[in-house]
Amino acid sequence: MPLIAKRNSSLGWIPWLLPALLFYLFFMAWPLLDTLRLSLYTGSAEIGRTFAGLGNFRALFTGKIYSLRFRGALTQTAIFFLIHMLVQNCLGIFFALLLSNDKMKGRTIYHTIIFLPVTLAILSAGFLWRLLLDPAISFPLSVGLDFLVKPWLGDGRTALLAVSLVSCWQWIGIPVMLYTAAFQGINEDYIEAANIEGANKAQIFWRIKLPLIKPVVGIVSIITFVNSLNAFDIVFSMTGVNGAPDYSTDLIGTLFYRLGFAGLEAGLDTGLGAAIATITFLILCIAVIPTLQLSKRRD
Repeated sequence: MPLIAKRNSSLGWIPWLLPALLFYLFFMAWPLLDTLRLSLYTGSAEIGRTFAGLGNFRALFTGKIYSLRFRGALTQTAIFFLIHMLVQNCLGIFFALLLSNDKMKGRTIYHTIIFLPVTLAILSAGFLWRLLLDPAISFPLSVGLDFLVKPWLGDGRTALLAVSLVSCWQWIGIPVMLYTAAFQGINEDYIEAANIEGANKAQIFWRIKLPLIKPVVGIVSIITFVNSLNAFDIVFSMTGVNGAPDYSTDLIGTLFYRLGFAGLEAGLDTGLGAAIATITFLILCIAVIPTLQLSKRRD
């Protein structure tokens, strides 16, 4: 009897886990598996589906119709990610270093100002910046910045950069928050010991603070990578679903929408959309899992 009672008590957590497990299976695991299944078919529910095997993947990588768009969207998504990594990490660490200084006055106000854009709706922020960057409205001209009056979103050479920087402006509050917490969590004994040894502020940052927050840098990198692959709203609100001009701001998210939902390329084909989602999932697994493992080792 005591053995049976002990076994029952050790399994008492299962009923508490079931609701979350069912929720995960129904809303996460099943859609993922069904997406993998749909990637092997062409067509849609309205016109009927036909088994195509790996035909959708061949069409994306080598087909005359879709391969150019897919490679362009993949390349521009990589550039979008790299801009975020450079701007958000550098500025995020810089702002966090300032905000983690206990002697700095008004830290709460500055932190609020930096984090405030995160609370804005993406579509609203994108549309606002679209108006600000419109040379017909010429907001920079009204504040004396004549050299900034140019068609930032109308020039294929600057459109992706403009969209990326707007996205960085909106989401930089999250890296700043994480880095600030990481800096504040560093044991002061390390800093005091470095000061006793005569280290200057630059040496303390590069040799003590930065190595200690590398796990957080890894987490921010993962969040940035996932959000870059899922980016859609900011492009949709600033340059349209086609990634204008001339697909120069087209990302994986907008291409997925056009093929899998709107049918704007060559008719609606949920199989192609599912194939793009599957490739995105594989890219995430290949990039995120090693990064998580490396972060755990550093931690």
